Amino acid sequence: MDTFVGYCSVELADELSGVTFPMVVFYPTFTPEKIERLGPYSVNVAKDAEPREGVFPLILISHGSGGSHLVYRTLAHHLARNGFIVGMPEHPFNNRNNNTLEGTVENLINRPRHIHIAIDWFYDNWNYARLLKPDSVAIIGHSMGGYTALALAGGVPTSLPNESSDGRPRQISIIPDYRVKSLVLLAPAVPWFREEGSLTGVNVPILMLVGEKDEFSPYVFLAQLIQERVTDKTKIQYRVVENAGHYSFLSSFPESMTNVAFPPSQDPCGFNRESFHNELNAEVLDFLLHNT
Repeated sequence: MDTFVGYCSVELADELSGVTFPMVVFYPTFTPEKIERLGPYSVNVAKDAEPREGVFPLILISHGSGGSHLVYRTLAHHLARNGFIVGMPEHPFNNRNNNTLEGTVENLINRPRHIHIAIDWFYDNWNYARLLKPDSVAIIGHSMGGYTALALAGGVPTSLPNESSDGRPRQISIIPDYRVKSLVLLAPAVPWFREEGSLTGVNVPILMLVGEKDEFSPYVFLAQLIQERVTDKTKIQYRVVENAGHYSFLSSFPESMTNVAFPPSQDPCGFNRESFHNELNAEVLDFLLHNT
């Protein structure tokens, strides 16, 4: 029988801050797909379908600052079709609809907790817990999502001076989640790990892809900092994507949303986002098949 992609949407509760936030879940199913609307996007999924029986690794995707959880839908769809359960939470107060916590210490503290809450939800929900490979979670993080992944995997971040009211950097205390067994970092935001020893606690396999023409995070700085700070260099797979920009890791946007006034839809001249995403899907899948 063919494997299709099931889809559901759930609300997660952050009891510490008293807010709820949405998460989209993609998972393997035998129920045939049809076109459904997810926000402004059309996706082939089987809405609220019964999950396929089996044992599957869990993947969480953490979006960029001021971004959306839905802009990684093609990668998530590919992974679900190939035997992974994928959760895409929307980070409260750091997303496209409400970005009031961008550039704050509170956001640095909250983001890893959101992913931890999402992981707990899956393992506490019988419908999914019975299908999950025990303690085998991977985090895919783009941009600020890369910060989130590293912090939850054992990184010790330090805030930037402008993120505190007194203008002083402070070390951020994050409780690591030892269920996290691998990371995929896409153009990760990393200046919070500038201090010596900040990534010595990160001891999991890492696939890191950065854009040659990233307009926000210079790829040489990204790669150098992470490779210097992570103790076991052999655990890092690293590639510079030729001619790619910061937003090239996002799923392609509908024609109605693709214009120069909407930077996330744009790439450096000559870059083919759709073609690249075929490579990206295959590369991430291969890494996760060997590291979850």
